[in-house]
Amino acid sequence: MIGILGGMGTQAGLDFCNKLAKLYKGKNDQKYPLFVLYNKSNIPNRPKNLNKYKKVLKSLLNGCKFLEKNKCNYIVIPCNTAHYWYDDLQKKTKVPIISMPKEVYKHALKTCKKNSKIGLLATEGTLKTRVYSKFFNKKFRLINPIKSIQTKFVNKSIRLVKMGKIKEAEKAIKPAVNYLIKKKCKKIILGCTELPIAVFAFKSFQKIKKSKTFLDPNLILAVSSMKKYKS
Repeated sequence: MIGILGGMGTQAGLDFCNKLAKLYKGKNDQKYPLFVLYNKSNIPNRPKNLNKYKKVLKSLLNGCKFLEKNKCNYIVIPCNTAHYWYDDLQKKTKVPIISMPKEVYKHALKTCKKNSKIGLLATEGTLKTRVYSKFFNKKFRLINPIKSIQTKFVNKSIRLVKMGKIKEAEKAIKPAVNYLIKKKCKKIILGCTELPIAVFAFKSFQKIKKSKTFLDPNLILAVSSMKKYKS
């Protein structure tokens, strides 16, 4: 059974579950994957509490322990910034936790040329804690938006998704996407789980899967989850 530690934010956790179900459609109810979603929305804000490491770790760990007690075979966390606490979470949790940034990196190794430019759209917390750069800097050139674009467009789009304002979020993120495209990025990582909701607003699942520009961590994590589930 798959354990999903969600609530960071709620829209992102539901987006992951939706992609998980669509990737593995059953012919009837009994053929769909077994999973537990713990929408633990009271976890402290990750980007705003980087300096309160133990406080956030305790809350995340309580979520993992809940899923562990409910007999989940492994855990996924559809939140990029939360992976700043990944190493300590895994040390204190008996069941495996799949690393989202690592799975995105492994996917990029198969689809991107070595030393190619890859854009990263994420929270300021994810950028600061280098949860992606510690993987990607080995083989690729990771490009982030300049500070003004991060503040004016990326942060705004993330806030709008959390508020349920998807159309506004889609409009807000476009200048940041265009900036990275002008920087000749071959791929763009949507490194906050709210951002695929903004970028792919109201588009079909097939279009999301076939995107040649964007790397969707939620989708990549869902694919990895199902591979592990089937094995």
